[in-house]
Amino acid sequence: MPNVGETIQSVERAAAILRLLASGPRQLGVAELARGLGLPKGTLHGILRTLVRVGFVEQDPATGKYRLGATLLHLGSSYLDVNELRARAINWADALAGRSRESAWIGTLHEGHVLVIHHVFRPDDSMQTLQVGTYLPVHASALGKVLLAHDPYGEPAAAPLPALTRATITDPGRLEAELELVRARGWAAEMEELTEGEVAVAAPIKDSRGVVVGAIGIRGALERLAPEGGPRMEFVSYVRDAARAITRDLAR
Repeated sequence: MPNVGETIQSVERAAAILRLLASGPRQLGVAELARGLGLPKGTLHGILRTLVRVGFVEQDPATGKYRLGATLLHLGSSYLDVNELRARAINWADALAGRSRESAWIGTLHEGHVLVIHHVFRPDDSMQTLQVGTYLPVHASALGKVLLAHDPYGEPAAAPLPALTRATITDPGRLEAELELVRARGWAAEMEELTEGEVAVAAPIKDSRGVVVGAIGIRGALERLAPEGGPRMEFVSYVRDAARAITRDLAR
């Protein structure tokens, strides 16, 4: 019989591969996975073949790179469906996307990141990728700033914070000042801090106890959401209206 606490190395490695593939929107090749996990390519090939066979991972036939598979996303969605926040927020997120004409996002804190639990495409014909189940950095996203600002167990960030763009806040003191502003005004902005040319606005979702349990926001091009250097207040109002509506539903 296996000892209590004994783990299966191949399962741990498979889980590490899935986490790495979920950590960003882009696909990863074997060399990138090997560097990120510190594993030999031969070991990775065997695990990846198994993950592809069961549908947890897909391989792009054109590039040979890997991404999370539809089967895993379906399992993840099944888990998220029992999450009351997501169930109560779906209709409001759809309405927010329709009202703002931008993509709508809902996220919660998970292991120091923002876990995207719902994503509504921008209502146009542009090519978009579903981001449900992916992680966003808390310090460089509007959703993350909202969640950090209201996290009762949050600790001061350690320096330096990783830079995603030239606009990313990397100084912990500056980030804390930003979080104070978020708490004071009730919403957060992200100005090209995660992706150049993109802006996001988010607001907190509270449960029946008044505790912030998630955040909802929109993301779009700089020229649409902030053509004069700051977020257009009509979009801020759309986001705050949606957050308040979900909060009311959770209080029932």
